[in-house]
Amino acid sequence: MADLARLSFNQMTAGKASLKEVAESCVRNGIQWIGPWRHAIGDNPAEAGKMLQDYGLKVSSLCRGGMFPAATIAERQKRIDDNLRAIDEAAALNTDLLVLVNGPAPDKDIDGARQMVVDGIGAIVNHAASRGVRLGIEPLHPMFAADRSVIVTMGHANEIAAQFSPHQVGLVVDVYHIWWDPQVYREIARTGERIFAFHVSDWIVPLPDTLMGRGMMGDGVIQIRRLREAVEAAGYQGPIEVEIFNQQLWDRHTDEIIRQVAERFIKLV
Repeated sequence: MADLARLSFNQMTAGKASLKEVAESCVRNGIQWIGPWRHAIGDNPAEAGKMLQDYGLKVSSLCRGGMFPAATIAERQKRIDDNLRAIDEAAALNTDLLVLVNGPAPDKDIDGARQMVVDGIGAIVNHAASRGVRLGIEPLHPMFAADRSVIVTMGHANEIAAQFSPHQVGLVVDVYHIWWDPQVYREIARTGERIFAFHVSDWIVPLPDTLMGRGMMGDGVIQIRRLREAVEAAGYQGPIEVEIFNQQLWDRHTDEIIRQVAERFIKLV
């Protein structure tokens, strides 16, 4: 059974609720960690960081950076510049982790797009180190290869991370994206100290929607506890983020969502 003190509530699990609303609900329900998204922190990330600190909340990560591939050199530079800003935002929020969702190919050249991801990380890693921020590569499920990420396995993410310092570039292990992989437990063990984050949700059968069809823990087929035990055996002892994109869940009150998340977390994670 996972310790509730490790539960981090990813802001997107409450859908359109503001960062302040989610923070207040976390405090009311005894949640100590929060995972904000960039679109919700406003124009003053330092102010958002102070608000979360005043609420007594710790920030497990900031989502998202990445999206490096682009059709032109100028556009790729814009993506890099945006990632440099995201690193500064993470530092302002007092988190040491920026989650990288690495984007699709701008054309049919998926191998070229994957090299753009490597080059993009290389362009920002020194700035991240200077700000005390680590970069977490999040491999997505292969169904997202065409529109969200050309990095779709832990094995490939590990190959990329291995080109950089283990203190600076690692992986975000999200059960929704990696549970299906026959090499998943080998790759978790291989990742070791490069496991920078662990995210949980569930895979509903039948899947109602690729993006918006994530389930509450226990409503699907993922062996969540086995995966949690594997990442812990590999050395990860940090916060565990619950990240669920589901409109039916988003239609509920934030307090109700957080209470169910906490209940399922204790019981199933």
